Amino acid sequence: MVAVRQACVWCPEWAVVAWRALEPALVDVPLVVTARVGGRELVHAASREARAHGVALGIRRRDAEARCPGVVLRPVDLAGEARVFERVVRAIEAFTPRIEVHRPGRVTFPTRGPARYFGGDDALTAQILAAVEGVEVQHVRVGIADGMLAAWCAARRADATLVVAPGESAAFLAPLPMDVLGDAEFADLAARLGLRTLGALAALPRSAVLARFGAAGICLHTLASGDDDQPPQLTTPPVELAERHAFDPPVERVDAAAFAAKTLADQMIARLAGMGLACTRVLVEAQTEHGETFARVWRHDGPLDAQALADRVRWQLEAWLQPDPRTGAVQAPGSTVDAVLVDADAGPGNGLVWVCVTPDEVVATDGRQLGFWGGDQAAADRAARACARVQALCGPEAIGTARVHGGRFPHERVQWVPWGEPVDAAPEAPWPGQVPGPAPARVFDPPVPAQFSDAVGQAMRMGARGAVRGAPVELRCAVLPDGGGRIDGWAGPWAHDVRWWDSATRRRGACWQVRVGDAVCLVVVRRDRAAVAALYD
Repeated sequence: MVAVRQACVWCPEWAVVAWRALEPALVDVPLVVTARVGGRELVHAASREARAHGVALGIRRRDAEARCPGVVLRPVDLAGEARVFERVVRAIEAFTPRIEVHRPGRVTFPTRGPARYFGGDDALTAQILAAVEGVEVQHVRVGIADGMLAAWCAARRADATLVVAPGESAAFLAPLPMDVLGDAEFADLAARLGLRTLGALAALPRSAVLARFGAAGICLHTLASGDDDQPPQLTTPPVELAERHAFDPPVERVDAAAFAAKTLADQMIARLAGMGLACTRVLVEAQTEHGETFARVWRHDGPLDAQALADRVRWQLEAWLQPDPRTGAVQAPGSTVDAVLVDADAGPGNGLVWVCVTPDEVVATDGRQLGFWGGDQAAADRAARACARVQALCGPEAIGTARVHGGRFPHERVQWVPWGEPVDAAPEAPWPGQVPGPAPARVFDPPVPAQFSDAVGQAMRMGARGAVRGAPVELRCAVLPDGGGRIDGWAGPWAHDVRWWDSATRRRGACWQVRVGDAVCLVVVRRDRAAVAALYD
């Protein structure tokens, strides 16, 4: 699929830029924007002054305060960031109407028309930088390349601007790591298979990628090759999928318009789900009672759900309806929205008469996984009350929730937490000798005894120095179909010597992943005794 020439405009650490736009007193002072992840408050963005003191993304708030005394902390708020980012979007809108907002701080647009008008890509990037700096936003980066992924990577690697020559996107992407695809699970799997760069993935035949990774792998292979899996559609979106709400009388408050936006989002997602579709790009439109019409396109990396769609519609309405931070009072992020409409220089100049949400790009949905208690929040609330009642009668340990914990073996990596306590996954630590993924489907604790022998019928064993002699040939165990039999394939061994300093709790042995017929299992050998510890799907 042919890639479309794209420009990406990116404002690094936009959360910091937005707060400084709202509070000029924060300019040139160490500033950290924090976000709550589970039960912890982590650094989401940090200014250059804070980074100079060793503040890094992802560390705890108290660690940031310890490294940079006097740092100013502010909470992350995407709605506030979107309101401030509207000034950047309006500046770029002077060059082209085909702007797609990915998130506050990042936009893309096709460059074919604007580049011809200004005399080339280099001239276009200079115009964009000048326009954005004209609205008092500094340190903007612009990348232009064939394909949306290449343009985004060019912007991330640019000092100010970076233009990848036409036809060179594949070579530009080839040395980059798999992480730039935005799929951590695929990047981890590809690394275990020896694919560490986009060039290595792009060099594989499409048929081999399809056989191993399916349709999702083909999309990533297309992106790694410098093409677009879904190029911008320059067509009018279908009217029958649009959701429109008329206000009578016209509304003059942001909160009233945002309430209608939530209803529209729920209706649109429900209608698309009934058709087996999902929305990845949405067009938000609004009109005032004086006939002024405003429109903006938002793109999402994956299918939008109702909440994500409602958030984007609300952010856009707030950006249109509230005063510009440079020309009028603006409330700080996180505060209650109660601003009224302002003059036309900063947004719609009067009440809204209608708002419309249209899916501008749809894809086939591959289904969704509901919560443990189903998709009904009321059912989850009833289940929570029932669990709390059981805990009151039988004690807090009566009901537990499993969470992933550190360990070398599958039965060690599951920890039971009392119901109601945080179940965030424990931080991954290095575990020499850890059994590699994927995780097994059934774990035996304790393991089931087995007979694990080599070609001459001798039991598999590990020597004094950790060496294993011979290769496994036969496995017999009661949990295997027909009691087991000849081994068709195996991986390992993974030797381990746990708690060698304590003679009472020391465990020394080796593990194999073994396939017998249609069954795949994990075999553990300790002191010349073998046992099946887990079964895989």
